[in-house]
Amino acid sequence: MKNEKSTNSVFLQGRIGSDIEYSHDLYGERFYEFKLNVPRLSEHLDVIPITAAEGLIANLKENDYISVSGQFRSFNRPEGERSRLILSVFAREINPPINEVNPNTAELIGYICKPPIYRTTPFNREICDVLLAVNRAYAKSDYIPCIAWGKNARLIKNAPVGQKLDVYGRIQSRQYTKRLDSGETEVRTAYEFSIGAVEFMQKESEVASTSDEEN
Repeated sequence: MKNEKSTNSVFLQGRIGSDIEYSHDLYGERFYEFKLNVPRLSEHLDVIPITAAEGLIANLKENDYISVSGQFRSFNRPEGERSRLILSVFAREINPPINEVNPNTAELIGYICKPPIYRTTPFNREICDVLLAVNRAYAKSDYIPCIAWGKNARLIKNAPVGQKLDVYGRIQSRQYTKRLDSGETEVRTAYEFSIGAVEFMQKESEVASTSDEEN
């Protein structure tokens, strides 16, 4: 059986792209937030929010090149009568960069908690959105939006709520325009887990795996 840490693991490498700002206190420990600019092969940058304890960020500053190991976590932030799902990478370790490694790798083991949403793009590319509940210590769970493409999208689209998945891939950022209740629009950044490979874990007779690298 995999332990708690292995159900949610992230490795990122890139440059700090923002000021390091105080976030909150928890059990007498101070936590800080910053953005990490993580390169893709396409030269696009994924801008990933990082949360780290004070002891991990000593002497760090904007533009430093670092590696981060941790977990992809979520929490709900109240916004009026609604709440908004906030995602960030919780750093367990921050180290100097490592040569010749993939700068963005992650693995989640979790349960589908909403029916998957399957669609195709105007260019006939298949996409499936799925929300995974990933358990962690103290009876808590992180709710992670994931996106699958091609063969993986077809594999996941009919999976039932409660299905356990082991997914491998990377964390990505994208901007979108949100229409507010006032009628005004606001550009926001969404974060999600881009699935490169998936394994069904519910029943031995139903185990299936595939991989589909994003172009």
